[in-house]
Amino acid sequence: MRVGRWWGRAFRHAGLERHSLLLTAKSTLAASLAWVVSYYLLDAQSPAFAPFAAVMIMYVTVYQSVTQSLRYIGAVAAGVAVQAVLGFLAGPDLLTFVLVAVITLSIGRSRILGVQGPQVATAAFFAFSTYVAAPDNTTRATQLGQIVLLVLIGCAIGTLVNVTVVPPMRYRSAEYGIRSLAEALRDLTADMPPVLREGAPDADTTARWRERAARTDNLIDQARAGLSTAKESIHYNPRRLLRRHRGHLTFQNYETVLNALERALYQLASLTRSLDRWREEENDYRYRHFLDRYAAFLEAVSTVADELSKLNETTLPGGMGRLSELAHDVEARRREVVHEAEKQLLPLADPTRPYGVLVIEATRLMEEVQFTSDTLRTWAEA
Repeated sequence: MRVGRWWGRAFRHAGLERHSLLLTAKSTLAASLAWVVSYYLLDAQSPAFAPFAAVMIMYVTVYQSVTQSLRYIGAVAAGVAVQAVLGFLAGPDLLTFVLVAVITLSIGRSRILGVQGPQVATAAFFAFSTYVAAPDNTTRATQLGQIVLLVLIGCAIGTLVNVTVVPPMRYRSAEYGIRSLAEALRDLTADMPPVLREGAPDADTTARWRERAARTDNLIDQARAGLSTAKESIHYNPRRLLRRHRGHLTFQNYETVLNALERALYQLASLTRSLDRWREEENDYRYRHFLDRYAAFLEAVSTVADELSKLNETTLPGGMGRLSELAHDVEARRREVVHEAEKQLLPLADPTRPYGVLVIEATRLMEEVQFTSDTLRTWAEA
């Protein structure tokens, strides 16, 4: 049943399952083509190098496939070259192997090769075993050169398949990152109002809010990684030329909205810290009207965050009217918070009480909501 549901999601929806299925299919195709060329056409002594290389460079973006294939080829060529020079000079004995290991492992630490650095030593070790098994120097030279050729063929086939067969366009990872941040903002601001209306959140509750707000740092990092992958996915990708993807080539608006949501989450974290410290320092929740107004403000923010969690480029133009109305409602609720604080003569300047911080964070949250709404409106009207 679980396997059936997985396949059903892969065929019905564009998501992780479909991406995994496509990557497996493309890797299988690339490996098979590389095997045909290396085994049947070239009759290579070690044909597995080609399909191995083809699968190794099947990355999530075309850009990564191109850059990592070049690094992988360089790593293999360096490893084989070191082994060839030392092998022909010193012979296939234990001391030669030790020297090969020391030199190739040192080369592999180069920043130029990046994650492909360890492949220098790996290629050298395979080359050494090939060198030892060969009967004469001519055969040895031929087989060592063949290893590099097979890696070139595998990388070329793998990159070609990745570029031509449904090349990965990961622009939606930017949307997913924004949605995850909006959902985190929505969930926390939705949980707080009912408790604040009761006027007495206990220490465990405020500590839990503070902990949840602190955990959003991981979501922010993931959202930024998704945006980076989305930007990278357009490099060398022929799908960027298709009309239906031209609108995804500029990620400035994604980044602007992500920055605004990040700031909003940081401000919400500051708000929860203030409530938590207040509860620890002073057991005073007499200002019910102020807390009630603040609860209404957070509910308005939660509604905007909920709307942001549902928007995408397809629904954005039609959803801008409601988003603008909700942003105006946030401003109205913020004014009520300020008015109530002034009416009750709350000690806004007293750093030992949270009222001043709550009013300031309400203003900052409102500004980020309005900024996000204005940015999306500009985007939708462009």
